Amino acid sequence: MSTSLKGILSMCLGVLFLALGDAISKWLGETHSPVQIIFFRSLVSLPLIALLAHFAGGLRKLATRRPGVHLLRGLIHTATMTCFIIGLILMPLAEATAIAFVAPLFVTLLSVPLLGERIDRPVLAASLLGFAGVLVVVRPGGDAFHIGALVLIGAALFYALTMITARRYGSRESFWALVFYMTLVPMLLTGAMVPFVWTTPEPIHWLGFLASGLLGVAATAFITLAFRHAPAAIAAPFDYTALLWAVLLGWWFWGELPDRWVWIGSALIMASGLWIAYHDRRTTLKRRPTA
Repeated sequence: MSTSLKGILSMCLGVLFLALGDAISKWLGETHSPVQIIFFRSLVSLPLIALLAHFAGGLRKLATRRPGVHLLRGLIHTATMTCFIIGLILMPLAEATAIAFVAPLFVTLLSVPLLGERIDRPVLAASLLGFAGVLVVVRPGGDAFHIGALVLIGAALFYALTMITARRYGSRESFWALVFYMTLVPMLLTGAMVPFVWTTPEPIHWLGFLASGLLGVAATAFITLAFRHAPAAIAAPFDYTALLWAVLLGWWFWGELPDRWVWIGSALIMASGLWIAYHDRRTTLKRRPTA
């Protein structure tokens, strides 16, 4: 098996795990607060991330000289997860996934004022096409508009800020340190708040919390592996298989079927993202938010 094919398969598996984790978070959100979901997801994920860091070079990979940076990233990531879970609860799964794909476009545009980078005209045109696709999905002012769409756009914006900081400090901090503290801060924050929103989980819900954390770590591991095996321009486009999984899971569990405008808007967003992926080899940092 070629390394590129290994990368593609790893990306597809990682994206499948993301989609399953999002569906579980949406299901848990019918009974539990986003605060409780984030807390248990982080509680399960954190020791697994530390274990992966250990096998990737030792726990020294978690050492840092920039606690303030990690605190800021953790706060932003907490806002990302909170908005995204609320959006998942309020919106059909496929529409929520489609709107989340705007995150890479925010990264592209924000990299100009925050990182001093330059955007070529074709990339700017592709970004505008992607935002047009979001407008088609969201349809502001129309009967189909939902406040959850604005919450999801907020999640994409917060996630873009998380990725911008990863790009800025990624060369000075290890990957596993960035992921570890980005998980630790939400766990501590939501752990302090969870007594005020506590709902006693049923036995099946405990399995959901456990699965959510496991799937999140597995997705991170496989997507990281994908970009090690294959160039970003080859692996990144397979991120869009998430929409197919979201449609299937949304239909299977909630009877949700996207209308033609969701498909049209999604096609515009994906076309925009694919163009940027081929144009910019730094796509490894330009991912969509997930729960």
